Order: sequence, then structure tokens, then C-alpha cells
Amino acid sequence: MNRLNWQRAVIKVGSALIAPNGDECSARFLLALARFITISRESGKEIILVSSGSVAAGRSKVKIRHNASIAEKQAMAAIGQTQMMANWQRFFDFPCAQVLLTADDLRDRTRYVNIKNTLRELLNHNALPIVNENDTVAVNELKVGDNDNLGAYTALVAQADTLIICSDIDGLYTADPRKDPDATLISEVHNIDESIYKLAGGAGTSVGTGGMRTKIEAADKCTSSGIQTIIVNGRKGASFDAMLNGSIPGTLFHASNSPKKARRLWLTHTLKTCGRIHVDEGAKAALVDRGASLLPSGITSIEGNFNQGEAVEICFEKQVIAKGLALYNARDLMLIKGKNSQHIADVLGYETTDVVVHRDDLVLL
Repeated sequence: MNRLNWQRAVIKVGSALIAPNGDECSARFLLALARFITISRESGKEIILVSSGSVAAGRSKVKIRHNASIAEKQAMAAIGQTQMMANWQRFFDFPCAQVLLTADDLRDRTRYVNIKNTLRELLNHNALPIVNENDTVAVNELKVGDNDNLGAYTALVAQADTLIICSDIDGLYTADPRKDPDATLISEVHNIDESIYKLAGGAGTSVGTGGMRTKIEAADKCTSSGIQTIIVNGRKGASFDAMLNGSIPGTLFHASNSPKKARRLWLTHTLKTCGRIHVDEGAKAALVDRGASLLPSGITSIEGNFNQGEAVEICFEKQVIAKGLALYNARDLMLIKGKNSQHIADVLGYETTDVVVHRDDLVLL
């Protein structure tokens, strides 16, 4: 029997669990999840929430008797976001941090890197990041569209090892269990192919926008990048008790690679390098022997005209020793190379981070 092992998880929670009546936030289905989050964090694990519910939470405050327009839904979201965050915060004695995203944020390289840095710092400061699509400003062409796929993108940008999708059914079935009494639960999936997609039905509730197909799409994105994905019934407290005990109460989609191997393949073979950073012997030893991040003090020279978030080769003498994502552009690196990290803000007038390439975004060659 498979045991659930994880260290950093993204948990996606839908409107049907947060606002089961469709018009306000409720604790009805969230107490067991909150307990799971608290106990998991106390054991040293890291969690990021992807939470639906802002539009549903604001619906009762915006009195509309017809189909809501885009602007009216955005008004609902703006009102409902504060209620959704307050609803989550009441469960915890540690800070909850709201992170609002659009699809455009995830497509833009600089913003993508900034999102990753923000999530990393929130976790470092013991906060619970709560991610939601920014429905107050997003229109159709800027929307991810559903929070299952937003959960997958968040897991990718956060470099999680697990995505947990909370549904209102126990997992993936051989048929729709609401219509077919002979439908059986599929406990694990090793390969997501067209036969798996054919098992997906339509949207499950009138509150949310995602059905089983979007959950499979999310699992597909994650498993191919080394992130195991689990669909569980978020309405059952026993689901979270089982996961605390290492059991898998729903459907497990196995990762096709380890997260570290998948990221290494992505950095090594997929990303095109846009420049080179040359380092001294001390920086080389820190990178190769100690697995450290690259600091500006160890940089001797820059080649190329790369932007923040683009891939660069890191060289010692004439040898390429590593590849990674630059957190500063080439122009700014020319100004801070060789300097102590504490002087970055003095030289540039700003500081996004005290490292040039973070060890999480670096692979040795």
C-alpha cells in the first residue's frame, strides 16, 4: 500500500467547501482541513493554500437579481476576498498572507520569479500563503479560469512536491458515482492518458467552475514535473486524518519524475541561456562544495544582456560549472558584482533579494 510522503504541499480548496451555500464563507467543511494544516506545519512541513470562494463570499453583499455582469462579479470578488481571508485567519494563530494572481503574472518571466521569491519568503517567515485568482481585475483573457489549474501552476512556481486537490467526491471513479451505482474509486494512476481524461465528467456543483477534467489537467501538469497529485474528499474530516497517518484516502496520481530530477532536466535542457556570469574560486567552492546560492561578492565579470528571471551559465575560468535563473539583470549585476550583499540597495537604490542566483534555481553541470 502506498504511503503519503511529502514536505511542501499546495492544497487547493474549492468554493463548494468554503461557501457551500453559495453566498457566504462557512467553517462547516474547513475545521478538519485547518487541523491538518496546523499539525502538518508543527511537524515541519510547508503548506500553501489555493483558495476559491471570494466571489461566492461576496455574492450576498452585492444584491443582484439577474445574471451578474463581469464588473458585478469583480465587485463581489473585491468584497468577498476580505471575508474569505478573515474566514481562514480565524482558524490559525500564525499569519495568513494573501497572494492574488492572474494568468499574465504566471506568463511573465519577471513576475513569475517575483511570485516564487514571495512564496519562499512567506514560508521562511512562518506565514500561510493563500493564493487566489485576482478576480477583481482579471478578464477572460487574463484568467487561468479555474483553481484546479491555478493550484497546479502554484505547485510548479512554489517547487512543491505534492498537490492536494480537495473535491466533493472521494476521487477519480470509473464512472460518475452520482449517476452510476457501480462506479468504483481508482486509488492510483501511474500514467495520465486519454483513457483517464475520458473518465472526467462535467462540473460537480453550481458554486465552482471546475469539474473532474480540470483536476486531471492539474494532475497532468504536476506529475510530468515531478509533483505527485492527490484528489480527496474535502467534505470528509476522515480524509485529513488519513493523510496525517500517511494514508491516501482518494486517488493518487504518481509523479513521473522526482521534483528535483524534473527541475534539473528543465533547467539543464529546456531553458535557453541568455548570458554568462563568471565567478571567483571562493564562489565556485560555495556553489560546488556547499550547495550555496550565488552572491554578488563572488562575481568577477558578466557576459550578455539578460533580464531578471532568464537563465545564465555560471563559469569559473573557462569551465561552465552551473546553470541557473538570474535574480538581477545584466546591467544591474555589472554595478553590484564583487560587492557585499548588504550594499546592493546602496548601489542600485533597490534590493529584491540578497542573492544573484538562488540555490533552488541552480543546477551544477
